[in-house]
Amino acid sequence: MADDKKVPHPTISRRAILAGGVAMSASLFLPKGLRAQDFPTDQVNTTGLAVTDDTVQVGILHSITGTMAISETGSVQAEKLAIEQINAQGGVLGRKIETIQEDGASDWPTFAEKARKLLVNDKVASVMGCWTSASRKAVLPVFEQNNGFLYYPTFYEGLEESPNVIYTGQEATQQIIAGLDWVAREKGAKSFYLLGSDYIWPRTSNKIARKHIEDKLGGSVVGEEYYPLGHTQFNSVINKIRLKKPDVIYAIVVGGSNVAFYKQLKAAGIDMTEESPLLLTISVTEDEIRGIGGENIEGAYACMKYFQSIENENNQEFVAAFKDAYGDDMVIGDVTQAAYLGPWLWKAAVEAAGSFDVDKVREASPGIELTSAPEGYVKIHKNHHLWSKTRVGHAKADGQYEVVFETDDLVEPNPFPEGYQ
Repeated sequence: MADDKKVPHPTISRRAILAGGVAMSASLFLPKGLRAQDFPTDQVNTTGLAVTDDTVQVGILHSITGTMAISETGSVQAEKLAIEQINAQGGVLGRKIETIQEDGASDWPTFAEKARKLLVNDKVASVMGCWTSASRKAVLPVFEQNNGFLYYPTFYEGLEESPNVIYTGQEATQQIIAGLDWVAREKGAKSFYLLGSDYIWPRTSNKIARKHIEDKLGGSVVGEEYYPLGHTQFNSVINKIRLKKPDVIYAIVVGGSNVAFYKQLKAAGIDMTEESPLLLTISVTEDEIRGIGGENIEGAYACMKYFQSIENENNQEFVAAFKDAYGDDMVIGDVTQAAYLGPWLWKAAVEAAGSFDVDKVREASPGIELTSAPEGYVKIHKNHHLWSKTRVGHAKADGQYEVVFETDDLVEPNPFPEGYQ
């Protein structure tokens, strides 16, 4: 997908809406067919949000242009699909959801500006948005100052807990630390080359990774490099990797840069199917592979909580609905699935609170659960993160991951692990 082109958003089919309605019916806290007249607007909206007797407005804030569009487009599609499905079931407290979409344009000041517009001018009841930690950090003071409510879908470095954010992706203990433990235990890895894009998430994640590798695993970091977002020339660092001969390339490259990195890695003769070195990523989902090409990343491993190939009834229905809405050639990555959860978790919290008021929704959120999430059962922790499983996938030439490991139980979120701050 070209960075300078807007992403089309096809009309969502009725079949996809109905498929999602069936998949999600078990997660609702109140019966279908709620009537708005049973929840008077002056009682469920006491803070001047964009709520009428018939509708409620929410914001969608992602990059649909720029280098991050390759990653964030799926989030927009998933959020819109969830909202269409919710509306098909009668909406939230008897009100249909209307969306106001803004483009963060892969630019952090723009994210902050658009967040302020959504909260102050549009007075949306909640926002589904952001991808990078840089964009989240840019909008966080806006949400906290204006008491907005953000559903943030991306796996991230942790070390944050805001009363104004629900984090539907994983934090460091569920992804970074768990993945390193797996590769050390199952592959005997001892030496690591850390590589990332140059902003908050990769740098902080690698800081946590280095500490875990050196202090907990008794391993070594033989190199660490960062490159600007949108960077496309990786031959120099690839040569360094060949000289250092690490057991693992630990890659946290994001956005469109992934296309260049993995193609150049293969062109340099590094065959990831031979696992020498093994490549472990926490940033490349099926969404990015669609641009990279499965043949260019075959053999790599990824540690996340969701892969499109997960075999359960919830996921089968979700994948079918997503493809029906956006085309059979579409794929679904970890962040896309986590974005899909946002509207459903918000709906459940609003209906548990019996109000759209942010303070009441916040109070009702801990303990909210979805038994029908595509990834499986999830539950909101009191720290606003989700209990979820950790999984490791092995990249195949067809652009999908084969799940080779998953935890038996849900992993409790711990955004402030002792010794890693």
